[in-house]
Amino acid sequence: MIGGKVEGNADAAAGSFGKIEEAQTGQLAFLANPKYEQYIYTTQASAVIVKKDFDARKEINATLILVDDPYTSFTLLLEEYHRAISFQKTGVEEPCFIGSNSVVGKNIYRGAFSYIGNNVKIGDNVKIYPHVYVGDNVTIGNNTILHANVKLYADTKLGHDCVIHSGTVIGSDGFGFAPQEDGSYKTIPQLGNVIIEDNVCIGANTVIDCATLFGDSTIIRKGVKLDNLIQVAHNVEIGKNTVIAAQTGISGSSKIGESNMIGGQVGIAGHLVIANNTGIGAQAGIGKSIKEEGQKIIGSPAFDVKEYFKSYAVFKHLPDLNDRLRDLERKVAQLNNIAEQQQVEGDE
Repeated sequence: MIGGKVEGNADAAAGSFGKIEEAQTGQLAFLANPKYEQYIYTTQASAVIVKKDFDARKEINATLILVDDPYTSFTLLLEEYHRAISFQKTGVEEPCFIGSNSVVGKNIYRGAFSYIGNNVKIGDNVKIYPHVYVGDNVTIGNNTILHANVKLYADTKLGHDCVIHSGTVIGSDGFGFAPQEDGSYKTIPQLGNVIIEDNVCIGANTVIDCATLFGDSTIIRKGVKLDNLIQVAHNVEIGKNTVIAAQTGISGSSKIGESNMIGGQVGIAGHLVIANNTGIGAQAGIGKSIKEEGQKIIGSPAFDVKEYFKSYAVFKHLPDLNDRLRDLERKVAQLNNIAEQQQVEGDE
């Protein structure tokens, strides 16, 4: 699975995972950070995943598995292990409900109190945990997991191999209100849907709003990873393989490019375009489009990260600079007073 080469006892068995400094016999560990090398000589782990060019300085009791990237290899194994656990459940718990003309695939799990509306299409090996709501005309791809209390509004389209965590709401109304002359607001009906492509992971209590107009969609592209507590507004599009940390808010109709990395508590204004491979630091405020690919920005309003830290180096010394400026102003004032007094005495 990970393309490794075994060095040592090829018959060593491992049935679980452990940290290299704490692992016991029967567990598999990994070494990726050189700071932890000391533990490979004392670990009780039955096997350790290491980099191919690892050069041992002492005797090692554990079996070694030599790979190109230990961290990635260990992650792949964890994913497979987690998948095996996650897909153990099958069958239908009662009470639960399924509407008319809805079709479910093979090896399905439907937890107690789950609700499936009319004309829903659910693929094979889908796991729907208790208290999940699936509205009318929803499509769910193969091998997708909906954890407890997930809500999918009508017409949502969810791809294959997705994981949606508890409390997430997909397809709720966008924040659309028209101001009136009397100061009140008139609700603008939100008639579109949400499309989530394959291999998307969405954390707990994240909300993705539907598009405004019928036929339009809020779109989360393939491979996107969203953290907990993220707000994605109506008509937003997030490009493939983009990752976004917690408490980020993306305003309506903004288009986020591919392979972006967006930190926590970032605020992105509406109708903006963010180029591919953009890195945005935590708590950044994005008020204008980022058109050049590969930029790294931070701050509010955000600008280039190198320029930001140069500016911050000055900013943090502002109190001292202010004191020095005031001291200079006092000295200049004193010198001016002395000069004026000398001028008066000279005139006399």
